[in-house]
This record gives sequence, structure tokens and C-alpha cells, in this order.
Amino acid sequence: MPNSIDARLVAAQVAIDNALSNPDVQSYLSVYGYDADKIGAGKALYDNAQQLHQQQVKEYGDQFAASDALKSTWEQAKAEYMRFVKIARVALKSERAAFQKLALNGDRKQSLSGWLSQAKQFYINALADADILTKLGQFGITQEKLQAGTKLVEDTEAANVAQEKEKGEAQQATLERDQALDQLDEWMSDFTAIARIALEEKPQLLENLGIVEPS
Repeated sequence: MPNSIDARLVAAQVAIDNALSNPDVQSYLSVYGYDADKIGAGKALYDNAQQLHQQQVKEYGDQFAASDALKSTWEQAKAEYMRFVKIARVALKSERAAFQKLALNGDRKQSLSGWLSQAKQFYINALADADILTKLGQFGITQEKLQAGTKLVEDTEAANVAQEKEKGEAQQATLERDQALDQLDEWMSDFTAIARIALEEKPQLLENLGIVEPS
């Protein structure tokens, strides 16, 4: 049996479609229980697996797009946030309490969840403290700029939610696709075994199904 998903689907399509379209093949197979209805059931399994395979490809495309959108949004938000952090460290260098409120000490978190926590702490507490706003304003960080920075953080959160949604849908699509392929593979395994018996003396008809006798 072919290994790749595309090869497995093509092999099934060739065998099933040619079995359904060739009366000679059907006459031999029907003796062993594979009449048009039973082969049609295999066709339905193929159609379902093919559809779910295409859906899986689409869902992963959507996930990649969502991941790219998150990366772009987060990079923009980080750049703006880091400018504000650097300036705030200057503007508030003598304010130990303000440093604590805005989480200005130490390194920035590398994980998205950690970074979001730090960034939200910075913006929320900066916007809520009139004294901090005044001191930051002296260095060009206005309330409007902080609100714009907050929006970038919110956009990053929203992009992460979208990415997680697409990731879940892609994983579910993979699960459903794999289950459908397993069902098709099982049907094809039985069909191929019977076809080898039914068409043992008709190798040209076996080849018509794309089934090659082992050498």
C-alpha cells in the first residue's frame, strides 16, 4: 500500500472508479460479494477521506496565517512597549514604587503569556497613576500613546486567541482525516485481496485497477 496520503487516495480512486466503470471487472468481483453497491460504499469512503484531506490542508493554511498574524502583531507591540520601558526607566529612575508598579526591573519575559502579563501591568498601572503619567509625559509618553500601546497588547491577545482557535481546528481536522483514511485503508485492503483472487486469471483487469501483482 502506498505510504503518502496523496498516493493512498490516488490508488483508492483508481481502483474504485475503474471497478465501477468496467463491467468485466464488476462481473468477476460480484461473484465474491463486491457488487456495484459494495464498491459504491468504498467510493463513499474515498469521497469522505478526500474531502476531509482537503479540509485538513485548508485548516493548516488558516493556522499558518493566524500564526503569521500573531507574530507580526506581537513584534509591533513589543517594539512599542520596549521603547516605553526604556524611557520609563529614565523618567522614573528615582521612583522605586513606580518601578515596581510598572515591572521595570529585570528582564522581559520571553513567553507570550509572560510578556502579556508584564505589558498589561505596565500600561494599566501607568494609565491609572496621575503622578506616573506626569513624569512620563515629560519624556513624550502621553496618555494617548499609552492607550495606543494598550490597544497593541489587546490586538496581540486577540491574535493569540485566533491562533489557538485555528490550531484546535487544524488538529481536529487532522484527527477526522486520519480516521477517514483508516476506514478507507481497511476497505481497500479487503478489496485488493479479493480483487487479486477474483482477477487472478485476468492480470490485465487487475492492472486496470492499479493493482500490481507482487513479483
